[in-house]
Amino acid sequence: QVQLVESGGGLVQPGGSLRLSCAASGNIFRINDMGWYRQAPGKQREVVARITRGGSTYYADSVKGRFTISRDSAKNTVYLQMNSLKPEDTAVYYCNAQIQPYGMLNSDYWGQGTQVTVSS
Repeated sequence: QVQLVESGGGLVQPGGSLRLSCAASGNIFRINDMGWYRQAPGKQREVVARITRGGSTYYADSVKGRFTISRDSAKNTVYLQMNSLKPEDTAVYYCNAQIQPYGMLNSDYWGQGTQVTVSS
């Protein structure tokens, strides 16, 4: 069984910073792409940032220059450093990873979500 566990969400004032973490555990042979998505109330889930196994990154236009995605392969963990936060960044943030368990095919896995609220 593979699990993704997120941490680091919370309430922050506009202009503040938060760092999200997502650790993968379980029967893992290989982790490929990892990423962060978010879903605000009444909106569809959208990609925020992704990082490949080789370290190439992608960012949504709305977060470029403010958010940084990174990963620690030794810890099976992906991070999202969020700076200069805006009220429109308020959402539930979900971790995603493409993981190949031992003896199984590559599949998509999701974390349970962590709430980020940007408000004064």
